[in-house]
Amino acid sequence: MEKGGFLLVSSKQRNLILFLLFAGWAIGNFDRYFINYAVLSITEDLQLNPASTGLILSSFFAGYALMQIPGGWLADKFGSRKVLIVSVFMWSVFTAMTGAVWSMASMIVVRFLFGIGEGGFQPASSKMISQTFPSEKRAWAMSVMLSSGGIVSLIVPLLSAYMLTTIGWRMSFLVLGGIGLLITILYWVFVKLPAHLKEEELKMEKESQKGIFKQILKTPLMLNLFIAYYSIYAINWGLATWLPTYLVNVRGLDLVSLGWAQTVPGLAMLVGIYLSGYVIDRLPLGKEKIVGAISSVAIGIMLYLMFNAPSVTVFVVYQTIVLLFVSFVILLLPAIILKRLPSTVTGTSMGIANTGGQLAGFITPLAIGFIVQAFNGSYNAAFWMLIIFAVICTVSLLTLNYRKGQLLQGAA
Repeated sequence: MEKGGFLLVSSKQRNLILFLLFAGWAIGNFDRYFINYAVLSITEDLQLNPASTGLILSSFFAGYALMQIPGGWLADKFGSRKVLIVSVFMWSVFTAMTGAVWSMASMIVVRFLFGIGEGGFQPASSKMISQTFPSEKRAWAMSVMLSSGGIVSLIVPLLSAYMLTTIGWRMSFLVLGGIGLLITILYWVFVKLPAHLKEEELKMEKESQKGIFKQILKTPLMLNLFIAYYSIYAINWGLATWLPTYLVNVRGLDLVSLGWAQTVPGLAMLVGIYLSGYVIDRLPLGKEKIVGAISSVAIGIMLYLMFNAPSVTVFVVYQTIVLLFVSFVILLLPAIILKRLPSTVTGTSMGIANTGGQLAGFITPLAIGFIVQAFNGSYNAAFWMLIIFAVICTVSLLTLNYRKGQLLQGAA
């Protein structure tokens, strides 16, 4: 048995928990990625304009962002297992309900509640990893869990095209919701942590929560992480939510061609996440931010080349490179929290930082919708906005001061 946080967890238990976190994150990502393709049919059925489509794509992130801090606090207060089970159950119910909407208003409400349901998963899963894995393996464990998102991004274009052209978007959401409910049952049965916590250690964990929220907010390190999270996720979700529509409406692809065109970038993101976990765990102390900043600069350059690409093939090549670097930064940010902050505050810290990322997920698709409508269908201004976020992310990473995170070590 190894000591991980306050819990003695066997290697077998760790691997089982990590596999289930992987599975949960996979179905959660599929649910939220699928609508980026389904929205093409939804827009036609509900007769929506670009601004309305952007509002639907953003409504999930409004709920998701609002739940980040409460989800992290609940995981620290009541345990990561309970939050994980409730989270998967809620998002599965509202995924299924997406297939029953009848208007733009009902779609916005359901997707918002879907975001509330899924919002607690990442803070709770991060805390679970910090409790069950030693510090030197946490970036790897996080990369395995997040790699499910890469796998989903690889298969969702083709699978979405198949589902949408065979059973339609309404039945597709019902099927996805049912799969989520099965995952909920697996969590209830198999995600269990040892009960033998020492009384003095449990007391220490509870006492560390007194006033810790204010201390986290006052730690300047968290402001940098919040801004970096916002910037990189503005790029990630700006591309994920609008690229299918862009490639169909501007580059002239059909659904099947779109699906095949997005398999290579999806594979790149999967490879990037696995490699990033390996690299981050082996970077010299303090060098993570330098490599992250260089990656952010590369993202900005590739984004500029993307929207100026002369063909779809060249566009996809640049997109592939962008996603390689994006996957590194997306994994780097939670790894900093897992490695630099104590496990007793991991949930709350992750919730605060990830609120920035999910606010970006809410604001960016909505902003792009209005920008495209304002510029009569042109996406150039939207790409420039994403380039600016790459610059902001670079500055945020370069100015990280890890000593500021040490303020929390004494409190926990």
